[in-house]
Amino acid sequence: MALAFVFPGQGSQSLGMLKGFDGDPAVRQTFEEASDVLGQDLAAMCAEGADAAVINATVNTQPLLLTTSVAVYRAWLAAGGAAPALAAGHSLGEYSALAAAGSIAFADAVKLVRLRAEAMQSAVPEGTGAMAAILGLPDDVIVAACAEAAQGDVVEAVNFNSPGQVVIAGSKAAVERAMALCKEKGAKRALPLPVSVPSHCALMKPAAEKLAAALADIQIVAPSFPVIHNVDVMSYADPAQIRDALVRQLYRPVRWVESAQKLAADGATVIAECGPGKVLVGLNKRVAESAQHVALTDLAAFDALKAVL
Repeated sequence: MALAFVFPGQGSQSLGMLKGFDGDPAVRQTFEEASDVLGQDLAAMCAEGADAAVINATVNTQPLLLTTSVAVYRAWLAAGGAAPALAAGHSLGEYSALAAAGSIAFADAVKLVRLRAEAMQSAVPEGTGAMAAILGLPDDVIVAACAEAAQGDVVEAVNFNSPGQVVIAGSKAAVERAMALCKEKGAKRALPLPVSVPSHCALMKPAAEKLAAALADIQIVAPSFPVIHNVDVMSYADPAQIRDALVRQLYRPVRWVESAQKLAADGATVIAECGPGKVLVGLNKRVAESAQHVALTDLAAFDALKAVL
């Protein structure tokens, strides 16, 4: 059995997402480390009964998801779990994967994703960008609809999540035009997403420039296991190539379908989602059908994964 880990991105956060790991020392220590780096109590921020609007703000969501995912990974190792043979992460989750693989020190990754989130938010004034999910339409039809709807603005297909599920992003008016056009072309649904930042489109290029400057000051080493990058479905050992992939990822599409297929093609027979929620399990079941899929949402799931392995 070859094990792959996948790490979730924005949208997987929820209040109480640490409940299944109550009392775990590795989880507690990881949150304490991240909280010291940022000067905020991250565990309290996502506890049951806290303010959902706070964790849904991009500048908080990104470090919270990174910390939760790395905390779960460390807890898995502490419980005697094996390191994966390879890994991938959806958007922000790529940083979790690289931290888990030792390519980027965890404390550096926490600072990096906070800066990344701030740069993304500042690149596009709130209310002027948008994202939407298009369901039930072929990828090429969606790409063509975006090109037709742009009319000098930016709107692009940015997340190829699973067959029949693509996310588009860009300026608000252009996204609305593309949504209407996709419906005309037969989309089952076109759903606006509750986000404040149009991720992975050309509007993020100013943010990518800030990220590139920050990455230049971060020590990066070869990961201890291959990490598949969103932007080109490749894995790299060279720190310069890893930096370049992370910068391009910010304004280029997340090729998740191909990434999950790559994990399976490279031998993954078990794919475990490491972090809050089960979003990636749902997507991966549709594109890597030959593999078994497990979501590590609580300590009991560790035993289930060990049993599969």
